[in-house]
Amino acid sequence: MKVAFELSGEHETLPKAEVLGCLEAFGARFKEVADLDQLFVIEIEKVPPIAMRLAMTHHVLEVLGICPVELGAIADLVGAVDLDLKKDETFCVRAKQVKEHVLNISDLEKKAGAIIYKRGYRVNLENPDVVFRLILTEGQCIFGRLMYSVDRKQYEHRRPHRRPFFHPGVLLPRTARALVNISSICKGETLLDPFCGTGGVLMEAGLIGARCIGVDVQRKMILGANTNLQTYGISGELVIGDACNLGLAGNSVDAIVMDPPYGRSALFLARSLEDLYDSSLKETHRILRQGKKAIVVSQAPIERIAKGAGFTIAESHRQRVHKSLTRQITVLRK
Repeated sequence: MKVAFELSGEHETLPKAEVLGCLEAFGARFKEVADLDQLFVIEIEKVPPIAMRLAMTHHVLEVLGICPVELGAIADLVGAVDLDLKKDETFCVRAKQVKEHVLNISDLEKKAGAIIYKRGYRVNLENPDVVFRLILTEGQCIFGRLMYSVDRKQYEHRRPHRRPFFHPGVLLPRTARALVNISSICKGETLLDPFCGTGGVLMEAGLIGARCIGVDVQRKMILGANTNLQTYGISGELVIGDACNLGLAGNSVDAIVMDPPYGRSALFLARSLEDLYDSSLKETHRILRQGKKAIVVSQAPIERIAKGAGFTIAESHRQRVHKSLTRQITVLRK
């Protein structure tokens, strides 16, 4: 079957990368069908349970059909496809346009709903058994049946200022979860954050069932991270230590997500930021299992240093935080 992921527009490339990372974590075999603005379509035999993990996806749809963004073509599609709708089930139709406003959404929903109603099915706009969605993007209309909706509100409850221990400049929960997902960590596997700070990455990894190890050179950060993790019922191993000399066995962790501090606070034990990246990447390469991924957040490109440490570059992303800070997110593979 064809499945569409309705991606958020908060970043150009991270939402799709997150979906791909989750599919890899479950060993899913699939074929890419379409990569459209805020919509990613694949063909897959069965969708693994990844919706509860995703942070940068709104909805997951079973695709019933694809047609051009033309009112007549959409009407023909809605009238012809197999809806897989039981006679006693109610329905509603929801539509969304990405960026360009070609059709009147309200009119489109009413017209599509009327077509399905005339096929003998009952409408319920408040509490339907089945929700059909029409997504209009890049000249294509994707008509689908809602399979899952992602509860994105949960991430608002874990925003940094709402945690017992707060420190400015940390990753927001949705970004942290996306990076954890891009690492393709599986439930029960071990994820390491060698610059764990307040524990934001560890929280997101722990909530999807990963075993967490956090290291930070500052005692107050380890104590604060411990408080934060306990607040959300997450267990993890937290250690005051040096990211450049972790003391862990080689090939012992399944994923690494690291967001080193960018300023002078990073230089407790390293001579320079470049020395910090060079030494910490060599150390993470040593302890990461073969074929696994390390996600590095930095202020400047680190490809040269990463290759020198033995990694291959799998992908890279840029995230603008504000006018004076753009994060570089580099996905490395051992």
